[in-house]
Amino acid sequence: MGHAAATKVGHTPPDGGWGWAVVFGSFISIGFSYAFPKSLTIYFKEIQEYFSVSYSEIAWLSSVMLASMYAGGPVSSVLVNRFGSRPVVMVGGLMVSAGMVLASFGQTIMHLYLCVGVIGGFGLALNLQPALTIIGTYFKVKRPMANGLAMAGSPVILFTLAPLNQFLFDSFGWRGSFLILGSIVLNCCVAGALMRPVDKNTQPKAEPPERNKASAVEAAASDTSEQSADLLTGENQDESKRQGCLRRFIDLSLFKHRGFLIYLIGNVVMFFGFFAPVVFMAPYAKHQGIDEYSAAFLLSIFALVDMFMRPLTGFIGNSKWIRPRIQYFFSFAVSFNGVCHLLCPLLPGYAGLVTYAVIFGLAFGMVCALLFEVLMDLVGAHRFSSAVGLVTIIECGPVLLGPPLSGALVDIYGEYKSMYYACGVFMLVPGIYFFIMHYFNYKKLAEEQRQSVAVGLRTCEEAVKLKTGQDGNTAHETDG
Repeated sequence: MGHAAATKVGHTPPDGGWGWAVVFGSFISIGFSYAFPKSLTIYFKEIQEYFSVSYSEIAWLSSVMLASMYAGGPVSSVLVNRFGSRPVVMVGGLMVSAGMVLASFGQTIMHLYLCVGVIGGFGLALNLQPALTIIGTYFKVKRPMANGLAMAGSPVILFTLAPLNQFLFDSFGWRGSFLILGSIVLNCCVAGALMRPVDKNTQPKAEPPERNKASAVEAAASDTSEQSADLLTGENQDESKRQGCLRRFIDLSLFKHRGFLIYLIGNVVMFFGFFAPVVFMAPYAKHQGIDEYSAAFLLSIFALVDMFMRPLTGFIGNSKWIRPRIQYFFSFAVSFNGVCHLLCPLLPGYAGLVTYAVIFGLAFGMVCALLFEVLMDLVGAHRFSSAVGLVTIIECGPVLLGPPLSGALVDIYGEYKSMYYACGVFMLVPGIYFFIMHYFNYKKLAEEQRQSVAVGLRTCEEAVKLKTGQDGNTAHETDG
């Protein structure tokens, strides 16, 4: 949807160079942000027994962490716009580390909610938002590929942490494991150090003549706006400054953006069923009598497939066939997730769970690789930071409630089938919704573009007629 979302970042993104080091830093930062809450599910059954709590209560631990990560999005947006990505990510890494160390001394489940959930989750928010934002400043043409590679950090780190957590638990118990994890997550500070601000003094490339005309019109409009601003009273100028300051940090005008609203509505429903299947994968396997290491290995299989699927999705999304209609690709990925969860209860035994882990890894990897790329495609890189902040604060509701509601279904029915069916519906319905709404959105964008071209042609014709008339008058005066 390039027509609706021109990339106005104030400089020409280098599309390479140090940008690849930034992608590596984002790979680590995004990886810990998404993989860390999932990897902690290895400890859930033991913590549940230690504190004598229900499935629903233990599910709140990852939910509070994920919700805090999403709720911290707007605050992270403000900090990134004010201080840049590098210091924000480094502070986030320190917060997650502090949360895990404090949690290792926890005496109640509420203590874990506060330390792991709130402190750790907010630290992850300070890791996620800057890593997503800075990629848009370094890449434009290769942005889907760069996003796909950066988003691959989540499965790679999950693939590593899942068996590592089981080993740490067997060797040191959950308290000792949390203490060690607090030191491991300090790698986010190293990732933040790589996020050097882009050199914005780079001059934009020469634009074709058609764009030069548009630029001239924009420049003229800008001059007119400046002249009008000079006529404002002091009170109006203050008001304008206040609005400009607010928009710089959080752009509330996005709620009038058609594409943004389509994305937001679909995602709110989708996130009720997005994380719960991952959270309950290992407990579901243990519930079927599968040993702990084999249950943890399912997460590793899921992460391994996810790991390869994310960059592959980035490459496919960057192709000339998919890029112009990338929203349909995202719609398919969401629907594929829904079908996957609906089939899960029908696959018997450990072989069935391995098959589900592979298919789920494919589907989940596609959604995660495209999740923020399609948002940037809709609103543009210049509004992406604000868009992510607004989306994450709204999505924290379903992210917070999804796993506990799924856990409540397990408590009520005593089995996991109803939970997977519910998650399947919560993914399939938004997938169909995205297909329908983006069809009409693409149609509307094409119509708006045609109207814009028609207006431009009429303006050119009128200018030519006016010029011809002036030349004719000049010729008559000369003859006279």
